[in-house]
Amino acid sequence: MSSTVRLAKEDNVVSAIDVLQIGEAIDGVTPNQQIPRGHKMAIQSIAKGEAVRKYAQVIGYANQDIAAGDHVHTHNLEFRAVDQAYEYSTDLRPVAKAPTQDTFMGYKRENGRVGTRNYIAVLTSVNCSATAARMIASHFTPEVMAEYENVDGVVAFVHGTGCGMAGDGDGFEALQRVMWGYAAHPNVAAVLMVGLGCEINQIDWLVESWGLKLGPTFQTMNIQDMAGTRKTVEVGIEKVKAMLPIANKHTREECPASELMVGLQCGGSDAWSGVTANPALGYACDLLVAQGGTGVLAETPEIYGAEHLLTRRAATPEVGEKLIGLIKWWEDYTARNKGSMDNNPSPGNKKGGLTTILEKSLGAAAKGGTSPLMGVYKYGERVRAKGFTFMDSPGYDPASVTGQIASGCNLIAFTTGRGSAFGAKPTPSMKIATNTQMFNRLEEDMDLNAGTILSDGESVEEAGRRIYQMFLDIASGMQSKSEAQGLGDYEFVPWQIGAVM
Repeated sequence: MSSTVRLAKEDNVVSAIDVLQIGEAIDGVTPNQQIPRGHKMAIQSIAKGEAVRKYAQVIGYANQDIAAGDHVHTHNLEFRAVDQAYEYSTDLRPVAKAPTQDTFMGYKRENGRVGTRNYIAVLTSVNCSATAARMIASHFTPEVMAEYENVDGVVAFVHGTGCGMAGDGDGFEALQRVMWGYAAHPNVAAVLMVGLGCEINQIDWLVESWGLKLGPTFQTMNIQDMAGTRKTVEVGIEKVKAMLPIANKHTREECPASELMVGLQCGGSDAWSGVTANPALGYACDLLVAQGGTGVLAETPEIYGAEHLLTRRAATPEVGEKLIGLIKWWEDYTARNKGSMDNNPSPGNKKGGLTTILEKSLGAAAKGGTSPLMGVYKYGERVRAKGFTFMDSPGYDPASVTGQIASGCNLIAFTTGRGSAFGAKPTPSMKIATNTQMFNRLEEDMDLNAGTILSDGESVEEAGRRIYQMFLDIASGMQSKSEAQGLGDYEFVPWQIGAVM
């Protein structure tokens, strides 16, 4: 096997599969410095100001002359903002319907939606009610829940906002969408909503605006109306106790794979993310779309520099233009906060071989497969289209996944190259490793190893089929590694947009 990977004939860099030593001829090029595993080496001279290409796309520009054999990374590669003309709907590939309908064992809800888990949610309107909500949920220990074998748990979804914010605009609307999305989520059988009473984010407004109906499985309460925290906790526990027998009546039954909505997520990425796990997840997404299911890509800053590939796949020019509108909003958002779109690659990303947001985005976008982009949605907005879709979000994993779940995702597929400890109730998260070394080191956290594409010669399609089968298995109740370790109680992080006042 070669010691490097060249992803396209247009590329002027390769990635090192193992550490490349000085003076050791590698595929006709001799390294001038030691090249760390996953990092880039120039395979031809690149003049100062010339584009550096990977994936047959520009990932940055040389800020000095680079010789063949040089290590290419943050010291000699610079980012420049995206500036290009976009094509719309020029790369549409028809989706062939799968010859057979796959199924999983899910929870059919009265409104026609299908869940993969069966939780009771204690949802807060404001940070001030967070402790009361946690106290209510903590009453329902494994010993208490043993009587209700069909209920996955009672979970408090608490956050650090809800007041000290504008009563309208992007931030308020995003929080309301998230609260409604969790309250109406198919993985939730019953909801208790707990507020303080004087916050900006009033529960009554949410109930009225979103048409929520109070009843045995949807209850609300405010600490001020209940005359204090202690009484709120006591009454809240009794309310949840009354919900448990109702939630326990829900049982799994056979459901078509078309009812799966999978959030496509990545975190702790490395140089192999765009080579192994992300394209394999993209293939799995294509298999799901062929079944009539839905994939939801997010993390708008992490498609920056690859958005032109997605606009070509937009089902209509209007869908593509909506995506570019998000890109323009993010450019303005980062600029007015004195940041840069290139702030996104983390120290871990860079240690793993990723240099610029352009390079990271080109690999991240591969999670979306090849099918047409059917819709573009706001953060936390319910995704109603079938097929491959996009939801606006930050790249910060907890905030992004919170939005995907609010949008209706009943399963999260999360690729990682550095190793990310993550779970997100009420939706199970499956972790997909990009490289075998990390998978072996963190096997208790990783559900599937896509690093076999590099280490064992497995094809992207073979790994993608394994991922797709895991969709069905975890959706049917098989615990993910993050669920088995108890992760998911602290990852509810609504995106805070706008001024905190």
